[in-house]
Amino acid sequence: MPIFLDRHNLRGLTAADIAEAHRKDLEVQERYGVRFLTYWFDEARGTGFCLIDAPDIQAAMRVHDEAHGDLAKDVIEVDLSAVEAFLGRVSDPAPKGDSPHAMFDPALRAIMFTDIVDSTGMTARLGDLRAVEMTRAHDSLVRRSLNDKGGREVKHTGDGIMASFDDVVAAVDCARSIQQAFDAFNLASKEKLRVRIGLDAGEPVADSNDLFGATVQTAARLCQAAEPDTIVVSGAVSALVLNRFPLVSLGHKALKGFVHPVAAFEVNWH
Repeated sequence: MPIFLDRHNLRGLTAADIAEAHRKDLEVQERYGVRFLTYWFDEARGTGFCLIDAPDIQAAMRVHDEAHGDLAKDVIEVDLSAVEAFLGRVSDPAPKGDSPHAMFDPALRAIMFTDIVDSTGMTARLGDLRAVEMTRAHDSLVRRSLNDKGGREVKHTGDGIMASFDDVVAAVDCARSIQQAFDAFNLASKEKLRVRIGLDAGEPVADSNDLFGATVQTAARLCQAAEPDTIVVSGAVSALVLNRFPLVSLGHKALKGFVHPVAAFEVNWH
């Protein structure tokens, strides 16, 4: 059956309220051939997300309607492997402590792109074999930092990596670690590897029919707009890491595919 991710506006409710609504969904789901896999709840923003295995959207919404009456505002069809890569899980986590039903995962994620500067020129200059070796060096350095900082690789882009983080501060810290790793690599290597990095933060269902669609697009475009050896983050990331890292405003950048210029900030990694 298809897998759906829905979005609810839940302002004013608590984690306990949402856990109870999830329990009611589980009681009703079998009547409609639906299976609620898990949920996420952001109390601060008043948003919630349900991951649902259902024959169609209508069946999933009938469960919500009968169980508690809180229908989703937006629903998209998703791939389970993509959900796990972005959000880190596709089932309820094991209960912890004295609050077996309370889950505080808000589904807000930071998305990071790395990009090897002038990868086409590198291939022309070094040849295919050596260029592949340099790309593997990039991958190794990035993956080491992801592992150290709690990031998840979503996919390899050919000349870079897209990654997801549960924590925005950790994402920026990882980006700084990556640039520092390449700086050390270049000191010891005759052939230099230069990368640019872009980050944005957002929710899984927002203004798009794609999982993290707007956030992914913004992070990718900020990466493309970044100068070599720099980290550029969005206004959303800047607001979430305020005073944690040295940031320099780059003003508003006109990015391909965006109607309005986007606020951008450079992160000092030295």
